[in-house]
Amino acid sequence: MANNLRFQVVEEAFKKRPIEVNVPKERPAEFFGKYVFDRKKMYKYLPKDIYDKMIDVMDNGASLDRSIADAVADGMKQWALEMGVTHYTHWFQPLTEGTAEKHDAFVEHDGKGGMIEKFSGKLLVQQEPDASSFPNGGIRNTFEARGYSAWDPTSPVFIIDDTLCIPTIFIAYTGEALDYKAPLLRALHAVGKAAKDVCQYFYNDVTKVQVNLGWEQEYFLVDEGLYSARPDLLMTGRTLMGHESAKNQQMDDHYFGTIPDRVQAFMKDLEIQALELAIPCKTRHNEVAPNQFELAPIFEECNLAVDHNMLLMSLMKKVARNHGFRVLLHEKPFDGINGSGKHNNWSLSADNGVLLHAPGKIDASNPEATANETLRFVTFIVETLMAVYKHNGLLKASIMSATNAHRLGGNEAPPAIISSFLGTQLTELLDKIEESEATELFTLKGKKGMQIDIPQIPDLIIDNTDRNRTSPFAFTGNRFEFRAPGSSVNCASAMIALNAAMAEALISFKERVDQKIAEFEKNPAYASGTGHTAKFHAIVEVLREDIKACKPIRFDGNGYSEEWVKEAAKRGLDVEKSCPIIFEHYLDATSVKMFESTKVMNRKELEARNEVKWEMYVKTVQIEARVLGDLAMNHIIPVSTHYQSQLIKNVQGMKAVFSADKAERLSSRNMKLIEEIAERTEKIEQLVEELTEARRIANQIANIHQRAIQYHDTVCPKMEDIRLEIDKLEMIVEDGLWTLPKYRELLFIR
Repeated sequence: MANNLRFQVVEEAFKKRPIEVNVPKERPAEFFGKYVFDRKKMYKYLPKDIYDKMIDVMDNGASLDRSIADAVADGMKQWALEMGVTHYTHWFQPLTEGTAEKHDAFVEHDGKGGMIEKFSGKLLVQQEPDASSFPNGGIRNTFEARGYSAWDPTSPVFIIDDTLCIPTIFIAYTGEALDYKAPLLRALHAVGKAAKDVCQYFYNDVTKVQVNLGWEQEYFLVDEGLYSARPDLLMTGRTLMGHESAKNQQMDDHYFGTIPDRVQAFMKDLEIQALELAIPCKTRHNEVAPNQFELAPIFEECNLAVDHNMLLMSLMKKVARNHGFRVLLHEKPFDGINGSGKHNNWSLSADNGVLLHAPGKIDASNPEATANETLRFVTFIVETLMAVYKHNGLLKASIMSATNAHRLGGNEAPPAIISSFLGTQLTELLDKIEESEATELFTLKGKKGMQIDIPQIPDLIIDNTDRNRTSPFAFTGNRFEFRAPGSSVNCASAMIALNAAMAEALISFKERVDQKIAEFEKNPAYASGTGHTAKFHAIVEVLREDIKACKPIRFDGNGYSEEWVKEAAKRGLDVEKSCPIIFEHYLDATSVKMFESTKVMNRKELEARNEVKWEMYVKTVQIEARVLGDLAMNHIIPVSTHYQSQLIKNVQGMKAVFSADKAERLSSRNMKLIEEIAERTEKIEQLVEELTEARRIANQIANIHQRAIQYHDTVCPKMEDIRLEIDKLEMIVEDGLWTLPKYRELLFIR
């Protein structure tokens, strides 16, 4: 058996032991936010009047007065220098799904032949990256390079190594957004205002509504040596070939299992560094697939949560390498086992302490107050369903990508059809409101106890909904869990679409309720002050209309079933599976109207983003196709034919030693293998030629939209055909000759 590189890296991986982690002596609460210019540090380093103005900007959305920028910059610089910082950067989120930064030193000429450390308000507030060098969908040309990054004071400045990182938006010289943060901030402003206005129906003390986001980051860890020995992992983030291991996840023994020592050391190191950056890590555990894990934080304000997730993904890659791992954030790095998602737990909360998607308190002594709470709860649930129903295709487009397409619909993740699970109790309540008279009061049962017949075990408190893991947009008791976003993407993409759609739904709801209130108040029955108010009747009547309208989006069954695909199509839901076609929803008339009416994005920005999405899709598949062709011709076929040559020599030797009849009988198995290898290698060579030709034809299409469709329809199927042949060869060729680490090695090394 050949002693090839694969065996060497596997042996080295088995020898590795956990790296000792430098654990701070302080408790986590004491070093939390150590490298963040948070409110406590602002209070220390800023003049009191400047601090008060900054708090007004952060809490109340007041306009940032550039006259205070110099004072803020001075305070930041003082803190940064004390922390050993030498550089600063505007940290932004272009349309690459990653982050970008350009580092500048705190140095200027002093006019006397020397240097001084300087950081002005102008440098804090604004910089000028090259807008033509990032994906922009044609908004900027090479000869029109100017773009601006502008400070986002609502997201705290932080330190990475020796650099002060300033979260910013990124816009073109002509004003269009070239990033995720700018439209996200607009969407959050739109939904916050719309939700606050609707809250006035139920509370007099609400002045602000905040969007909350809690993401759950799934990921794989692979030993760095094995990763480096797989060119497909190195170049594309996923294995383009590989026969499934005899044992993968079918025993369900990895999920919530004991965390391996090396992984535990990595997690500990990651959490310490994340906490120092004020990322509130809460949960860690083994996921379903081998070598798959999850990290989840405490809920945060949406904009900050998005920034923290982008920062964490970058931090994960750095920490993993220090521990001899590589992090795989690709949605489907291994065929045949679960891929990775990034569940977005989303909710709205008012500044009076009410979580708007949570049922209110049940007060038996005050049925009208209880009904008001229930009516508020139902209002925000139903209008969320209206937003999701009206824009289900757009929401699917917001989470779709060339990489996430491999995961969705694979009976392991939500299907590529957006629907919402509510649970029995909430479904019954909505049905009751739809069918009842407006004079009735509505209540939702609270949590109940479940008695277990084991004396030592306390009663369990049962939630008012179960969970449906096949639902892409499930209600989970006090929030909705958008389970379709992929593990590698920027959460902002889904949050922009969802919050803008929610803003539109709430604005429409309020307009219709106000109109009905005006109509009802003309009725003497309501004007007399007896019975329910005109407002109550108006809200219930509009809710009844919307409950009926959005009913097609409600589905509590098995999202994996073929019957649901047919049923969803009958309901008018989007069932398209082609990624390039799904992207078209950004330019639907309803989508453009929604984005423009909420002032989140204009048509030009939407068209540009679609250009970027189609281009990124093409490039992703193009790279994968080129890597697969190279591996097939330069790794798989040479190894397979080499083994074939050994078999041929064996057959020839048998003929020289044994009689013709005995040699034929003894070599029959090898002859079959020789023939199968010949047929499969010939098929691979033919398919690689067809793959190359399919790419050539697609690349000649000038329109990027049509080119993306062509790649999806002609290039991707050829890649699947090639993979099938290679995976069959992997099971034939002698193990010692196979050069690429196999799934059993990639997935079970600790």
